[in-house]
Amino acid sequence: MTTAPRAEGGRRPRRAYIGSFTSAGGLGVLTAAVDEESGALTVIGGADDVPDPSYLALSPDGSTLYAVGERPEGTVAAYRVTGDRPELTGLPVAVGGGPTHLCLHAGHVLTADHGSGSVTAVPLRPDGTLAPSASGTLRHTGSGPGAPRRAPHAHQVVSAPDGRHFLSVDLGTDSVRVCALADGVPVVLHETALRPGSGPRHLALHPHRPIALVLNELAATVTVCRWNAPDGPLEAVGETSVLPEAPEGDAYPSGIVTSPDGRFVWTATRGADVLSVLAVEDAGLRLVATVPCGGHWPRALAHAAGTLYVANERSGDVTWFRVDPETGIPVRGGSIEAPAASCIVLDI
Repeated sequence: MTTAPRAEGGRRPRRAYIGSFTSAGGLGVLTAAVDEESGALTVIGGADDVPDPSYLALSPDGSTLYAVGERPEGTVAAYRVTGDRPELTGLPVAVGGGPTHLCLHAGHVLTADHGSGSVTAVPLRPDGTLAPSASGTLRHTGSGPGAPRRAPHAHQVVSAPDGRHFLSVDLGTDSVRVCALADGVPVVLHETALRPGSGPRHLALHPHRPIALVLNELAATVTVCRWNAPDGPLEAVGETSVLPEAPEGDAYPSGIVTSPDGRFVWTATRGADVLSVLAVEDAGLRLVATVPCGGHWPRALAHAAGTLYVANERSGDVTWFRVDPETGIPVRGGSIEAPAASCIVLDI
C-alpha cells in the first residue's frame, strides 16, 4: 500500500473507504487518500476482517466506519479509521439475512436486510462501538408481481433530516416505508406503494426540497415522491426514465445521488454501464445525458467537492469524474484498482 501524502498544514488528507465482495475476490475494506484538488484516489490501507463488506457508513466525526457483512447470516461491524488501516473494534453483530445497506440513526445502526426482508436496529455505545446484540427488527410484509419477487426485499435505509424518522426502501414489495424507532425497535408509520413491478432499490433525499427521488431497479426510472412532513407518507408525483431508450432486457439501475445545490441527480445503471444526468425542474426530472461509467457493472455512487465516484463491481475499479457545474455532466478523471468494488463513502 502507498503511504498517504500529508495535506496542507500537516493535517490528515481526506479519506475514502471502499467496500467489496471478498467472495468474488475483493480485498475487504480499502482506505484511500483523496487529492484535495483533483479528487483522485490513492489506496493506502485495507482490512479483510469481515466477509463481503458490501456497504459502508461513516460516523459524523469520521472516526468510525460501519460495514455490513452481506452473507445469508448477516452481520454489521464497526472499525476505527483514525489510521491508514481500519481496525475492527469488536466482534461483528448478527442482523438479518443478506444485509445490503446501513445508516446511522438516533443512536443506532440500521441495516436493510435484503434476504430476510427486514430492518434491524443495533444500538451504539457512547464511544461509537456496537452493542453486542440488536435491539429490534422490523419484518416487512407484502410482495410484488413475478416469481422472483414474492417476498419482501428491503434494500436501503435512509435517516431523515429531522433525526427521528427514517425511510426503508423495499424492492420486493414495490414500496417505501416511513419508519421510526420505539424503544430501539423499528416500527412503520406509513407505507407508500409505487408502481407495481418497478422494483425500488435506493433513494436520495433532495437537499432543499421536500422530495425523495426513488431509483427503480426493474423499471430503469426515478420516481419523484413528495414528502411534506417527516411523520407523514410519501406521495408519488412523477416518474422519469434514466435511459434515452427502453433497454432490451433488464437494465439494473443501482445507485443515486444528488448534487449539493439540488440542481442535478446522478444515477448508475449496471446493464448499460452508464451514468445518467438528470436535471431537477419544477415539473420533475429531465434526462440530460448518459456517459460511460468508466468500467463494468457500476454498483454505487458517491459525490463530494465536485467529483463523482463510481464503484464498478465486475471490472474491479473505482473511477472518478469531475462534474461540469453548469451542465452536471461528469468528465472522467481516472481510476484505481479495487476488486469486486461495491460501495464508496467519503470523509468530507
